Amino acid sequence: MKQQVIELLIQVVDTLKQTGVLPEDAHPNIHLENTKDKSHGDFATNLAMMLTKLVGKPPREVANLIIEALPASDVVEKVEIAGPGFINFFVQETAKFDVVADVLAKGDTFGKCDVGNGRSVLLEYVSANPTGPLHVGHGRGAAYGASVANVLSEAGYNVSREYYVNDAGRQMDILAASTWLRYLQQVGETLKFPSNGYQGDYIIEIAQELVHQHGEAFKVEASDVFDGVAADEVKDAEGNVVSGDKEEHIDDLIMKAKSLLGADKYEIVFQQALTVILSDIREDLGEFGVEFDNWFSERSLMDSGVIDAALEKLQAAGKVYEQNGALWFKSTEYGDEKDRVVVRDNGLKTYFASDIAYHFNKLERGFDVLIDIWGSDHHGYVPRVKAAMQAMDTNPDALEVLLVQFAILYRGGEKLAMSTRSGQFVTLRELREEVGSDAARFFYVQRKSEQHMDFDLDLAKSQSNDNPVYYIQYAHARICRVFEQAQEKGYSVVIDPNLADFTLLTSEHETDLATQLAKYPEVIARAAQAYEPHQVAYYLKDLANGLHSYYNACQFVVEDDALRQSRLVLIAAVRQVLRNGLRLLGVSAPQSM
Repeated sequence: MKQQVIELLIQVVDTLKQTGVLPEDAHPNIHLENTKDKSHGDFATNLAMMLTKLVGKPPREVANLIIEALPASDVVEKVEIAGPGFINFFVQETAKFDVVADVLAKGDTFGKCDVGNGRSVLLEYVSANPTGPLHVGHGRGAAYGASVANVLSEAGYNVSREYYVNDAGRQMDILAASTWLRYLQQVGETLKFPSNGYQGDYIIEIAQELVHQHGEAFKVEASDVFDGVAADEVKDAEGNVVSGDKEEHIDDLIMKAKSLLGADKYEIVFQQALTVILSDIREDLGEFGVEFDNWFSERSLMDSGVIDAALEKLQAAGKVYEQNGALWFKSTEYGDEKDRVVVRDNGLKTYFASDIAYHFNKLERGFDVLIDIWGSDHHGYVPRVKAAMQAMDTNPDALEVLLVQFAILYRGGEKLAMSTRSGQFVTLRELREEVGSDAARFFYVQRKSEQHMDFDLDLAKSQSNDNPVYYIQYAHARICRVFEQAQEKGYSVVIDPNLADFTLLTSEHETDLATQLAKYPEVIARAAQAYEPHQVAYYLKDLANGLHSYYNACQFVVEDDALRQSRLVLIAAVRQVLRNGLRLLGVSAPQSM
């Protein structure tokens, strides 16, 4: 209906050009909005106010000219001028139900649009360091990223989903050292585990597997390991550091691990920890309904020489300089607060160097749009990555960085602590086991990604109208139950809009549902353009509310064949759209609850 009214207005503009009211080169951008107040009709446009300068008349006079030029239509019942010159359109009641046939004809594809016009998108998300299991903070980025990918695909973009595996750098060395030290404990060595090592029980399990596979092949006396190592951090009763340095301590232990084990054995320990944790992450995400087309290794950037190539390109452009033995990128030339190190004085490349190369590689792969989903704590990192892209003479506007606030978990009104390094966190797997993947996926995306989020476990598990995912799924299940009841009573159930008489659907609940169904494709288009899957979540809650209100007000399985058939066809369309929207959010549409 909305598109039909827009097409009428396009014809009006052409007519006004032909009659000389508008100049031939006028190309107004026609906006037609859904009205919030039913007394103002179904749609409203500000076209008259947009044209007033071109026409040389007051907006209300222009509005009259527009109305006079409107072609005859079976859709529009009446048109009114409101306020300073808004034009309100009232749609024929029966025309509102045209969408029902469209929904049922298109089925799972209803809502698809082509706003993306086939543009290729590389969407990178989650990308948590493979140093431990995914926790509930990572879960929000996973759910958000997967939903954004689904919505973009629905809107006509060609989406590739990618996980960037940070399998290089200091954090991975800390993981390997932590695993080896736990291994030494398993083979009988007594040692004090470093305060800055990875503390979780999963490290012990990896160490036990090393013992199972390799026996005492990696055993070294603890005294040799800690000989000459900087003292670990010591705190007093109040938590103040009184001596030692935990960073120097763990870095020295990493060097000891590499020197005492040798390159080959160290690599075995390193790969064991990486493989186990990365496999767990893959499995965890798969069970959460989050899949990737590509798992991109940071190490591959080093092995393929992409990092060196990117740095050489920056050097050739005069954007890199040497100081105190290190190599620096001139990020201050692009508004950064200070220049950034890309190669340290010890020759090791920084994370920033890897990120520069990674984004250079993404563009080299030919994608039109690069979307990174990062934690909100990385907001300061965005301008320097864009600066590097600009310095390499690539398009920084091709990169869109979406920030996600970590979720804070509450149980019984109490906040739960999360820290990967200390091992005190609730894993994504534990969350799924407690509330289910459906509730987790929906709760994660029902707010804007950059908004703070409190995840209430008790609410997510509740079977009440206060639980939004339950409320929406229950609407779908209710409709399924209606069809079961019709069959139980011996009525033939044929979902065919051609057999429905929509003139019989005269209640406000029915017209409201039809109007709501018609909004769905527009919601998908807006959600895709704004990267906001929460718009779909809001829409589904409104549609479910309309269905529940209708269910409570009317009987569906009535004796009147025509009325029953018409109502069943309407709610079948509602069921289809509920299912379509839930699918985009990674949530199931149960037939019974």
